[in-house]
Amino acid sequence: MSHAVTPDAPDPTRSHRQLKTPVDGLIAALSLKVGRGKAKEVERFIKFAFVGTLGFVIDIGAVIILQNTVLPPENDQNVLIANSVGFVLAVCSNFIWNRVWTYPDSRSYSVRRQLTQFAIVSVIGLIIRNVWISGTYEQFGELSTTILKGANAGYAPQLVDQNKLGTTIALVFGVLIVLIWNFVANRFWTYNDVE
Repeated sequence: MSHAVTPDAPDPTRSHRQLKTPVDGLIAALSLKVGRGKAKEVERFIKFAFVGTLGFVIDIGAVIILQNTVLPPENDQNVLIANSVGFVLAVCSNFIWNRVWTYPDSRSYSVRRQLTQFAIVSVIGLIIRNVWISGTYEQFGELSTTILKGANAGYAPQLVDQNKLGTTIALVFGVLIVLIWNFVANRFWTYNDVE
């Protein structure tokens, strides 16, 4: 009997190989020690955090490059566009790594379904983050400039430089805020087929 595989259905004959990395043993040992009865969930969270850290580097790197080239933070629109581009690049990386490393046992759903769910969770996270950043980057820029002026009286940045620093600080806090949302929503919706 042959299995018909539609684009939305998983291929039942396909094996689910798990990606192995040099840190897997350390993560497993730490998870057993800290997680006790919930070691697998702790392991997933640690891997999710690793993947998120890589995503953060991609995200903030893209924002810094864009703000220093084609999208200087002279207005809210440029700040939000740079933030959104960085976010999308990070989400693409995060989806791939979470599917093959954090949740390799979550392939009973098709890639299309999980990517759609992951994208929905991510768009909600992006909205949360964009609201946060647009409401705080100027204040963080002013505060950091005041602190830096206190340390160096001759420090007098241009407004665009103050906004770059403020955007970076707001982005760091925004990533931390959205990390919790992304983990919980993806764990219990996108990857809810794992035990």
